[in-house]
Amino acid sequence: MKRILAIAAVTVCMAIAVMAAPKDGSWTGYVSDAKCGAKVDAACAKKCADAGEARVFVNDSDKSVLKVSNQDALKGHEGHHVKVNGSVDGDTLTVASVSMVK
Repeated sequence: MKRILAIAAVTVCMAIAVMAAPKDGSWTGYVSDAKCGAKVDAACAKKCADAGEARVFVNDSDKSVLKVSNQDALKGHEGHHVKVNGSVDGDTLTVASVSMVK
């Protein structure tokens, strides 16, 4: 019985580790600022980002708002509909590349 519990515990720990690992991929969405979040307004996002507010990524699929670890990668894209490639760790996106969506 102890052996079964030990195996189950190890399996659960491994599953948690896999789910917590950064996820690489690509996503489409909008670049906003932390103050406006999912309420994307291009002019407001640019003004707030220029004033020092952090840029965020609003995912099209579920409208989740992700922090961006490398802010300069999205500089100039405030309010734009973009496709980003990178990795997500928790609620933070690290952008490898960004391109405009038509």
